Amino acid sequence: MRARKAVVPAAGLGTRFLPATKAQPKEMLPLVDKPAIQYVIEEAAAAELDDVLLVTGRGKRALEDHFDHAVEMERQLAAAGKEDLLAEVQAVSRLAHLHYVRQGQPLGLGHAVGCARRHVGEEPFAVLLGDDLIGTEERLLRQMVALCEETGRSVIAVMEFPDEDLGKYGVIAGEPDPDHEGVYRVSDMVEKPGKANAPSNLGIIGRYVLTPDIFDHIAATKPGRGGEIQLTDALKAQAREEPIRAVRFEGVRYDIGNKQDYLRATVELAASREDLGPEFRGFLRDFVGGLGG
Repeated sequence: MRARKAVVPAAGLGTRFLPATKAQPKEMLPLVDKPAIQYVIEEAAAAELDDVLLVTGRGKRALEDHFDHAVEMERQLAAAGKEDLLAEVQAVSRLAHLHYVRQGQPLGLGHAVGCARRHVGEEPFAVLLGDDLIGTEERLLRQMVALCEETGRSVIAVMEFPDEDLGKYGVIAGEPDPDHEGVYRVSDMVEKPGKANAPSNLGIIGRYVLTPDIFDHIAATKPGRGGEIQLTDALKAQAREEPIRAVRFEGVRYDIGNKQDYLRATVELAASREDLGPEFRGFLRDFVGGLGG
């Protein structure tokens, strides 16, 4: 079966961006003129994942409002003849069929994905983490969906990381897949091992296409540090039964949970825009030139 549904965990508190996230969800922080979460939903829709479940928590009502119809605003824009803005506002509510479920307790990514079991059913599905923003021209998710359909195994995305970053990610152990270039057969993985204990330099990033048996593995996973249920532990159990697949990604990715990457994403997205780019790039040249050495 081909994955048709996507799950987007969005219950985190966003403490790394306080005080900006004190009264608004971190997923609603803007990147130029769109909230970060919209880029993620657009990526899912571009991969033909038109049924999206957002796993939310308290204080996340703004997510629902953003993707809902804004009837009064649409009427005002129509009355003012602002057809371009009206079309943009209406397009947001038509990106996908959005559904919502509350996580209830902050018990980790594995628990958040497990909250989607009833909605997903017995189908493969994608998981997109909102802190990972993939370049708008990339086809990573579409490739992962196709590979899951072909192999019948879960597919994760990995990137090559420098040694000093191997303590920040789950790191895979596996061998190149002889049937697919840039794909690995994953037999094991280690959560945040650091350089000394890492089985490779390939760390897991926030894109997954999972087969539905992952829910049984999540249910069997015992809470770890901080009482959280880790998705990596459930994937490890799945991979030990039969190797899962990992796609090596070498394209554009921003970890927008990191302030430096958030700023980089904002600048690069603005600089690449046809409407903003020319003037903004000129400003950047003058600004950077004025900084000196």
